[in-house]
Amino acid sequence: MDIDQLKELADLYKSELLQRVVPFWLEKSQDEEYGGYFTCLDRKGNVFDTDKFIWLQCREVWLFAMLYNKVEKNEEWLNSAIQGAEFLKKHGHDGQYNWYFSLDRTGKPLVEPYNIFSYTFAAMAFGQLSLATGNDEYATIAKKTFDIILSKVDNPKGKWNKIHPGTRNMKNFALPMILCNLALEIEHLLDENYLLKTMETCIHEVMDVFYRPDLGGIIVENVGADGNLVDCFEGRQVTPGHAIEAMWFIMDLGKRLNRPELIEKAKDTALTMLDYGWDKEFGGLYYFMDRNGCPPQQLEWDQKLWWVHIETLISMLKGYQLTGDKRCMEWFKKVHEYTWTHFRDDEYAEWYGYLNRRGEVLLPLKGGKWKGCFHVPRGMYQCWTTLEEIVKANDSK
Repeated sequence: MDIDQLKELADLYKSELLQRVVPFWLEKSQDEEYGGYFTCLDRKGNVFDTDKFIWLQCREVWLFAMLYNKVEKNEEWLNSAIQGAEFLKKHGHDGQYNWYFSLDRTGKPLVEPYNIFSYTFAAMAFGQLSLATGNDEYATIAKKTFDIILSKVDNPKGKWNKIHPGTRNMKNFALPMILCNLALEIEHLLDENYLLKTMETCIHEVMDVFYRPDLGGIIVENVGADGNLVDCFEGRQVTPGHAIEAMWFIMDLGKRLNRPELIEKAKDTALTMLDYGWDKEFGGLYYFMDRNGCPPQQLEWDQKLWWVHIETLISMLKGYQLTGDKRCMEWFKKVHEYTWTHFRDDEYAEWYGYLNRRGEVLLPLKGGKWKGCFHVPRGMYQCWTTLEEIVKANDSK
C-alpha cells in the first residue's frame, strides 16, 4: 500500500469518527433530564430502553474526555464527559466506590457490583477526565477505584461469585488484559514503581500464563488457578477478539517500556490468533471457539461482532507501524474490507454490532446492553492516528 493510499485511509477513519460517529452519540445518547447516557439505541438512534449500564456510562465519559484531550479542546465534548461523570459520581457506586452493574434511568441501582469491568472503566473514565479538567476529586476516584481493582484480582466477583469454592478455581484472561491498558490510561496518577510493578505483573499474566506455546502460540480465555490448562467448556474457550485486542495493549506497553522483543512477540501472537480465528468459508472472525474443536457452549459462537474486527484493525496497524511486518498490512487490508462492507451502516450513522456467520445483519441496533460509545469511535481514532504516524514516518525517510 503506497503513501497516498495510507493518507486516504487516514482521512477515511478521521472523517468517519468526527462527521458520523461522534455526532451520533452527542445527539442521541445524552439524557438531559436525569444525566448520564442512553445506550440502547435503534438503527436510527431512537431510545428503546432507558436502563443505564455502568461500564457503558464510564466508557462514554472516557471517550469524550479522551477526544477533548487528544483531538481538540471542544467544550461540547468536555461538557458531555462531565455530565456523565457527575451522574456516575452521584449514583454509580455504593459510597465506597463499589460500582454497580446497572441503574434505572433516574440512577437507582438495579444490579449489584458483581462485575469488575464497572470498576475498570470507572477508573479509566475518571482518570482521563482528571487530565481534561485538573479536578482532584476525579483523580481520587480513579486512584481509589484502581486500588480496589487490584485488591480483587484473585476473586473479581467477590461475594457474588457463583462458583463453588475449591472445586474448579479458574483465572480469566479479561482482567489482566484490561489492566494492561488501564495501567497506561492512569499512568499520570500512579507512583512510578507501583506503575512498573503493575505493568510487569500484567505482561506476565498475559504473555506467560494465558499465552500457550504448547498450543501453537494461541491465547486461551481461562486457565486453572495454578496456570494449567483445564478440560472443560471454560477451559477450552478461545476468544480471538479478546486475544487480538490485548496484543495492541501489549504493543503499547512494549513501546512504553522500550522492549522491542515484547512488541515482536505481541505482533506474532496477534497474527497467529487472526489466522486461527478467521472464518475460512464466510470471512470475518468467530466470536468464540473451542481449542479442541468441541462444540462451544455459547450459542452465539459463530456470530461476527463489531468490536472484534475493529480491535483487529488497530492491532494490525500497530503491528505494521512498530515492526514493519508486511503480513500485518496484508491482514489489515483484508479485515478493513470486511469490516467496512459489513458493519458500516451506509444510510444512518454509527455501525452495526451483530452479524450472523454469513455476515448478514442480525440486530440492527446501534447500542444496547453491551454496545455503546466506545469500540467504534476508539477504533476510528486509533486507526486514523496510527495511519498518520505511519505516513509521517515514511515522509521523513
